[in-house]
Amino acid sequence: MNETFGQRFTRLRKQRNITQEELGERIGVSGQAVSKWENDASMPDISLLVQLSEILGVSLDELLGKEVPTTKVVPVEERKNTDEMVLRIRVDSTEGDKVTVNLPMAIVKMGIKLGMTMPQINGNEALKDIDFEEVIKLVDAGLVGEIVTVESAEGDHVRIYVE
Repeated sequence: MNETFGQRFTRLRKQRNITQEELGERIGVSGQAVSKWENDASMPDISLLVQLSEILGVSLDELLGKEVPTTKVVPVEERKNTDEMVLRIRVDSTEGDKVTVNLPMAIVKMGIKLGMTMPQINGNEALKDIDFEEVIKLVDAGLVGEIVTVESAEGDHVRIYVE
């Protein structure tokens, strides 16, 4: 059975430990309005969707129920050349920074060979402990989709995809 918007919205809100009232206050609606969304009695105004997705730490696609990229191992005969793939990094910081980085894997490999490290966002070290050499090994072994998900103790979220 497919999850309704209300069920998905409730699950995402509870994962963030946010009450209906708190969420309502953050976006300027009543707790009763949030309750109606969760009971599928109404839907949020389209102008609120981006803000809701940011608060809940998900993409608009995920909020609206579009299938989220899955992680899978591609059979050898169907694999692309790793150098033709793209590494996508999404960082959502607790300070409100939203950073998306799209890098060709060829550049990532070259940077690693040169000893480069990933930049930090607002002094946060959420990317510091990610071993990008290991990420490349996984991709070379055929792993694609969401490779790494990190939620730091400070509440920052990092997602790394390879497509």
